[in-house]
Formats: sequence, C-alpha cells, structure tokens
Amino acid sequence: MSSYLNPERVAVLLADGLEEIEGLTVVDLLYRAKIACDTVSIKADRTVTSSHQVSVICDRSITEKDFSFSDYGLIVLPGGIPGTPNLAACEPLIAELRRRMEAGEPVAAICAAPTILAELGLLEGRHATCFPSCGDTLVEHGALLKTESVVVDGNVTTSRGMGTAIDFGLALVAQIQGQEAADKLAQTIVYRA
Repeated sequence: MSSYLNPERVAVLLADGLEEIEGLTVVDLLYRAKIACDTVSIKADRTVTSSHQVSVICDRSITEKDFSFSDYGLIVLPGGIPGTPNLAACEPLIAELRRRMEAGEPVAAICAAPTILAELGLLEGRHATCFPSCGDTLVEHGALLKTESVVVDGNVTTSRGMGTAIDFGLALVAQIQGQEAADKLAQTIVYRA
C-alpha cells in the first residue's frame, strides 16, 4: 500500500545537464491532462541548465525545508548528459529510489536515466528500455532489455529518448487516468493524426 499523500501528483526531477525535451514534454502532457506536476531541482538553486544551455526555473528544490518525496505518487527521471550522472550523484534521490522500488511504488525514467536504476540493482529481472548506447549497462545489471519506445514492468516505466518523450508522457497519463484519457490527449495534440 502506498504511503503517498497525493497519488496523482508527479515530481519531475531536474539536474543540470538534463535533456530538456525529455523533462518538459512530460511536464507539458501532465499539465494538459490536469495532473498536478512539479519540476523539482536536485540542488538548492531552482534554476537548472539543460545540456543545450536552456535554463529552466523549477517549482521546487529538494533542499527546501517543506519538501518531501511523500507528496508525490510518481517521480520521473529525465535523461541527458551530464544530467543523468548528476541525478545519480544526488544522495536523497538515490535513497528515495531505493525506498520506492522496495515498496513497489511508481518510478519512471527515460533515455540514459534508466541506467541509474540498473546500477542500483533495481532493474534486475525486469523488462526495461533506454537510450540505445546505454543498453549494455542495463543488461550488465540484469535487466531484460527491450526496444519498444516505452516499457512498463510493474511499478517501473522506462523509455528510449527524446524521440519517444511523447509516448513516455502519454504512458504516464494512461497509468494515472486510464488509457481513454491518454488517447484523448494524443488526439488533442494531433499526435500520429
């Protein structure tokens, strides 16, 4: 049973060097679906700079006194370099990922970010996908590598990269609101029309 205060609130964790499309596409789709979503900086400064030098001002920082991962039913990890290693170096985030996986609570990661879960041993025996050049890391840590744009295995959702960001975001909407809501949203944004 989940300990979350709001199972339909999502945190998209942002680190310097993120792939902005992978983070902000998810945020955009969640907002369009009217799902509460916060961008959360992993550092004290709420301004995060992407791998393409795009500055994003986050809603929150994990260093704020009133911040709690328990406010969120789902956390999302965008990829990017050096965004992914920066996320992996964030000790409070790593502790939360371990806790969530042990409790069977939802986690989502795209592009290089699934390697964080793999390197923690959290994808062993699970189906997952990632950016093609990161696949060996998943396999080395026991994941069952797939090539679909989005792979859902229990409480873990993974996706391949920038080009699959819309599929990823729609999959998260479907998990929270149902497939009909995701299909309607896809139609609204003229996706694969």
